[in-house]
Amino acid sequence: MKTIEFKQLDETLYYKQLKNGLDVYILPKKGFSKTFVTFTTKYGSIDRSFVPIGETEAIIVPDGIAHFLEHKMFEKEDGDVFQKFSEVGAQANAFTSFNRTSYLFSATDHIYKSTETLLNFVQEPYFTEETVNKEKGIIGQEITMYDDLPDWRLYFGAIENMYHNHPVKIDIAGTIESIDGITAEHLYTCYNTFYHPSNMLLFVIGAVDPKEMMTFIENNQNNKSFPEPTPLTRLFDKEPTGVATKESVLHMDVQKPKVYIGLKAKETDLSGEAMLKHELAVQIGLECLFGRASDFYTHIYEEGLIDESYSYDFSLEKGYGFSLIGSDTTNPQALIAAIKEQLAKAEQNVLFTTEDVERIKRKKIGFFLRALNSIEFIANQFTRYKFNDMNLFDAVPILETLTVADIAEAFKTLQGEEQQTVFTVLPVSERV
Repeated sequence: MKTIEFKQLDETLYYKQLKNGLDVYILPKKGFSKTFVTFTTKYGSIDRSFVPIGETEAIIVPDGIAHFLEHKMFEKEDGDVFQKFSEVGAQANAFTSFNRTSYLFSATDHIYKSTETLLNFVQEPYFTEETVNKEKGIIGQEITMYDDLPDWRLYFGAIENMYHNHPVKIDIAGTIESIDGITAEHLYTCYNTFYHPSNMLLFVIGAVDPKEMMTFIENNQNNKSFPEPTPLTRLFDKEPTGVATKESVLHMDVQKPKVYIGLKAKETDLSGEAMLKHELAVQIGLECLFGRASDFYTHIYEEGLIDESYSYDFSLEKGYGFSLIGSDTTNPQALIAAIKEQLAKAEQNVLFTTEDVERIKRKKIGFFLRALNSIEFIANQFTRYKFNDMNLFDAVPILETLTVADIAEAFKTLQGEEQQTVFTVLPVSERV
């Protein structure tokens, strides 16, 4: 077992790669009564085209299958897994994102029992055509529910505008039509390909003894047999730099229009420290331009162009990246014009000052240090970082090194008219 110390943060991380390829990380937290465990596979909604394990030809599976598989993992021949967790006072959950699926629990007691339940149910798939067909109705209702949520449609509408080919533009849950084509055989194919221990990471944080927990996990895994790990082949069509659609409008039952301006990232082939540095630099750039301490925010607030829903964010993963800026607004055209004008000023590199950058760096470092008191934050973020060959605990040292030049250079990868799109949700009453 390897020990990794982060002296600046007073944290000690324990790591071991097991014989079956599973990466196990344990972070004991003194003084904590709760333990949080995540078991995550590097497999999400964008992994729709791949070469199945043991085969040579690529296939394309129905959209939404990663999310569908997550749902089905909790149903076993002898009942529902949630019941097993609740019997020992643990709270279990799961989620599917664009590029990972995570199963998790939190508990203050019976930690080993719950860890065993987590490992066993994720590593013992059970699918039948009958249960799969039953689930289609349940997930279909979930899809219909999200289709009626204006904020959800705004988010995915903006992403769909940006991307020509990349499957990030497809709703994580898929569509009612796409999930109708899912079979038990599909689920087993995806499971066997992406749920191999060598494509997964187990993260344990909280009130645990790292050596005892590592031994317990290793014994559990040694009692199971898995095929030899093989390299995964995921296929993605080439994606142009520019956006697919410059502007779209959707009419829904809303009281006030909603606007997102999307900025499609150019730099999406990074990993490791370079990716972490770029991500942090772009986030600081966004804060400089659009943060609540900026002159821009003061202006649009005083003009009444935004309300409490105002937000700006940047997402970056292998193969795709984007920023979304927007708000509910009574004057969508004026807000769009203001944001575009601010972006045009940024291209002249006159809006990034040393004073602002240093202030925002301190703010982000403070946020990160406070977040280290949240075991849920650490567990979820650590896994996401590791899947991109980054280390969560390197964020503070890298933040400290960033300069105005770094910020300006990173933000250039979001600049350009061809990378901008606008998605607006308008009240039905405004339909022409």
